[in-house]
Amino acid sequence: MLRSPFFCFIMLLFLFSCQEKKTVNTNTKPIRKEAFSLRNKAISNYEKQNFNTAFYEFNKSKILYETLKDSANIGYILVQMAEIQQVNGDYYGSKETVTEALPYVKKDREYLGVINNRLGIADKELSLYNDAILYYKKSSNQITDPIEKQIPLSNIAPIYIQQKKYNKAIILLELILNKNSFEDKARASIKASIKDNLGYAYFKNGMDEKGFNLMKEALKIKNKIKDTYGSIESYLHLADYYAKKDIQKSDENAFAAYNIATKLNSVDERLESLQIIISNNHSENHSKYVQKYFTLNDSIIKIRNNFKNKFAKIKYDAKIEKDENAKLRLEKAENLLSLQRAKYMRIVFVIVFVFLVILIAILIRYYKNKNKVIEFKTSYNTETRIAKKIHDELANDVFQVIAFAESQPLSKESTKENLLQKLDDIYGRVRGISRENNRIETGIDFTNSIKEMLLAYNTSERNIIATNLENINWEVIDDTKKITISRILQELMVNMKKHSTASLVLIKFEGDQKSILINYTDNGKGAEKSKMIKNGLQNMESRIQAVKGTIDFDTEPGKGFKAKIAIPK
Repeated sequence: MLRSPFFCFIMLLFLFSCQEKKTVNTNTKPIRKEAFSLRNKAISNYEKQNFNTAFYEFNKSKILYETLKDSANIGYILVQMAEIQQVNGDYYGSKETVTEALPYVKKDREYLGVINNRLGIADKELSLYNDAILYYKKSSNQITDPIEKQIPLSNIAPIYIQQKKYNKAIILLELILNKNSFEDKARASIKASIKDNLGYAYFKNGMDEKGFNLMKEALKIKNKIKDTYGSIESYLHLADYYAKKDIQKSDENAFAAYNIATKLNSVDERLESLQIIISNNHSENHSKYVQKYFTLNDSIIKIRNNFKNKFAKIKYDAKIEKDENAKLRLEKAENLLSLQRAKYMRIVFVIVFVFLVILIAILIRYYKNKNKVIEFKTSYNTETRIAKKIHDELANDVFQVIAFAESQPLSKESTKENLLQKLDDIYGRVRGISRENNRIETGIDFTNSIKEMLLAYNTSERNIIATNLENINWEVIDDTKKITISRILQELMVNMKKHSTASLVLIKFEGDQKSILINYTDNGKGAEKSKMIKNGLQNMESRIQAVKGTIDFDTEPGKGFKAKIAIPK
C-alpha cells in the first residue's frame, strides 16, 4: 500500500464528486445499468483487495461509459484504475492511466486537482521528487475547497523530509495546521497524519522532545479513531526515534508496525519495519528477520511484476473486445493480419532460435577445445618439468653413483656405507618428485594433505605459515579446482625453494560468495618482473586459466615475492 497520508481521502473525494449523467434515450438504459453495476462491483472488490477483479470490472465499466460518452464516470474510473496500479507498484502504468483521463476532465478543476495529486504520488514513489512537488502544487491550485486544497500541499512535507529539508517541512506543516482546524471526524486522520509528520520533521531536525510529543499525540489520535493503517507510519517514526535511544522500545514499535502491516497485507511497511529491526540488532536471533526481509522483497517484486502484466493484459483484452463490437469486419481483417504477423514472427523466432542454438553449440565446442588445449599445455608443461627435474637433479647423481661403484672397492665397509648414503639421497629426491606430482587427495582429508605438502618445505631456516585454510568450505569446491589449488601451491613452494632463499612464507586463504582468494607472500630476494624465471609461473598461469581464475605477481629485487590468486567457486 502507498504511504501517502491522504491516500484514502483522495479516493473518497472522487467517489462523492462523480455523478451519473441522465439521458432520455431509453436504448441506453440497459448499458447505463450494466456500467453502473460493474462500477459498484469494482468498488466493492477493491475494498476487499481483489485488485485483479476490480481492475477488470472498472475497465469493462469504462468501455460501456465510453459508448455513453459519460466523461465524468470515465475520468473517475480511470483514476480508480490508476490507484489500483499504484497500490500494486505499477507507477509508470498508473501515470499512463491518469494521463488518459485528462481529456475527459479538462474542464473540471476538481478532477484535474485529483489527477495531479495522483501524478504527484506516482512520481514520489519513483523518487522523482521535484516533479512530484510540482504536481502537488498544481493540484492544490486547482482544488477550490479551502481545506481540501491543503491536502496536496501536505503531501509535499514527506518529500522534504526525504530530501532532509526539515525546516521546509516544518514551516509547511505548521502553516497548514494553523490555517485549518480539521476538527470533524472525517478529517481527524488527516490532522493526525500532519501532526505525525511534523513531529517526525522536528525529531529529524534535532528537536527530539517536541517531535516525540507530537508523534505520540498523533498515534493516540489514530488509535482513538481506529485509523489502523495510519498508525503504521506513527509506529515506524517512533521506532526510528528510539533507534539511538532505547533499542528495546525501537523494536517494540517496529514490531507493532510489522504486525499491523502483516494483518493489512501492506508489504512496503512490512519491509520498512524489518529494516529497522535488522539495523537495531545484528545478533544471530535476528538473522531470521534478515531472511524474512529478502524473501518478502523478492516476493513483492514478483507479485508487482505479475500485477503489471495482468493489468496490461486486461487493458489489451478489453480493447480487442471493444474493437470487435464496434468494427467486426475491420477487426476480422486485423486479426487475420495479426495471425499472419504472428506466423511470420514464429518463423523468425524459429530461425533466430535455431541460429542461437547453433551459435551456442559452436561456442561450447570452441571453449571445450580451448580448455582441452589449456589442459594439454598444462599437462605437457608438467611432464616437461618432471623430465627436466629428473635430468637435472637425478641423472648426474645416478651417473656419479655408478662411477663410484665401478671405481671403489665395494668390499670395504666405509665404501658400502658411502654408496648406500648416495642411493638413499637419490631415493629421497625421487620420492620428493613423486610426492609433488602424485594423486591429490580431494576428499575430507584435502586440508590435511595441503598442510602436509606445505609442511614438507618447512625447515629450521624456513618457516611456512598457512592461515584460514579450515575456514573455507571445501565441500562445495569441485575436485578439478582443488587439484589446481594444490598444484599451484606446490609450484609456488618449488619456486620459492629454488629461487627466493626466503626464511618466512605466509599463505592466507580467504573466501567470499563467488571466489576463493589465496594471498602468497615471502621475504625472499625477489626479482625483476621482466627477468622472472617463467617455467613455474607459466605452469601456474596455464592451470589457473583452465579453471577461469586469475593470478597476479608482484616482486622487486630485495622486496620478496607476492602472488594474488582468485579461483571462482
